[in-house]
Amino acid sequence: MNEALERLVHSIALPDEEAMRLAAAHLDQLTKPPGSLGKLESLTIRAAGITGQPKPELSRKAVVVMAADHGVCEEGVSAYPAEVTPQMLLNMLAGGAAVNVFARQAGADVICVDMGVNADVSHPSLLSRKIRKGTANMAKGPAMTREEAEKAILLGAAIADEACDQGIQLFVTGELGIGNTTASAAVACALTGLEPSLLVGRGTGVDNEGLNRKTAAVQQALSVNQPNREDAIDVLMKVGGLEIAGMAGLILGAAARRCPVVLDGFISGAAALAASRLCPASLDYMLASHVSGEKGHVVLLEILGLEPMLQLDMRLGEGTGGVLSLHLLDSACAVMHEMATFASAGVSDGTGVPEV
Repeated sequence: MNEALERLVHSIALPDEEAMRLAAAHLDQLTKPPGSLGKLESLTIRAAGITGQPKPELSRKAVVVMAADHGVCEEGVSAYPAEVTPQMLLNMLAGGAAVNVFARQAGADVICVDMGVNADVSHPSLLSRKIRKGTANMAKGPAMTREEAEKAILLGAAIADEACDQGIQLFVTGELGIGNTTASAAVACALTGLEPSLLVGRGTGVDNEGLNRKTAAVQQALSVNQPNREDAIDVLMKVGGLEIAGMAGLILGAAARRCPVVLDGFISGAAALAASRLCPASLDYMLASHVSGEKGHVVLLEILGLEPMLQLDMRLGEGTGGVLSLHLLDSACAVMHEMATFASAGVSDGTGVPEV
């Protein structure tokens, strides 16, 4: 790990236990039976620990959509051609993708980042952080160099840092790139030691023949590259993607600024697993939005120890599931700021003695 990454990892603090204690105490004073808001209460307490605020304020939100292409598409792993990546990126920049619709509804910004699209994309709203035009075919050799993997992580962290400086208080991980569920499955297999058959799913909706090609490509990539399970950067370099490494960096950068990171689906899960291996403390800053229809996602969530807020059988990516869960986070925070206490409402707290 290079020096800049070492500094980033060591800058991530543990959650604020006093803020969590105060949040829990305030929840118990609100006009409701203790614990009656269920998981919303534990979500609020976690947000308090992350931010250091007993009454968390998370009104400024952004979904960061990192886009990149994958050389492994040469192996026929997707139902769509690689040309779709830049086309969909332009659609997103124009506000026409599903994530744009959901983000407008949730009051979240959409930040699109070109980490490695295999085309020249230009748009006033695009953050161009292109490291290279797509990864190499990991079924034949390393996807990228170690320096490129480290650069992608650091660029992701810098994006979080810049957004925090502009007032963003919460991040959602999003991604775009044909072939990225293949790379994510390879990363997950390499970091966990699990067989590809347990983690490789249908992605864009490949048929049985396509699924077999995809599983074989992941198996071949692992065999050819022999990624080191104990070295997350080696794994990202050999079988990862530029956007996956970028999302891992985004998670670390957000954690360093005490901002919650809402994870989207399977690809975000692979990035989160890599981030947690680089810095175990970063796990405390991650919130799981949903469990996707991609079969490996539930496995990753179990390994990460994260419980999803929603289960909608979604597998679109882009950050869509993450953005949908923001409504629950908004409600959890609003309760802390707006709900009356027993004392302020003049309601008995259950002890038989009305508070004044």
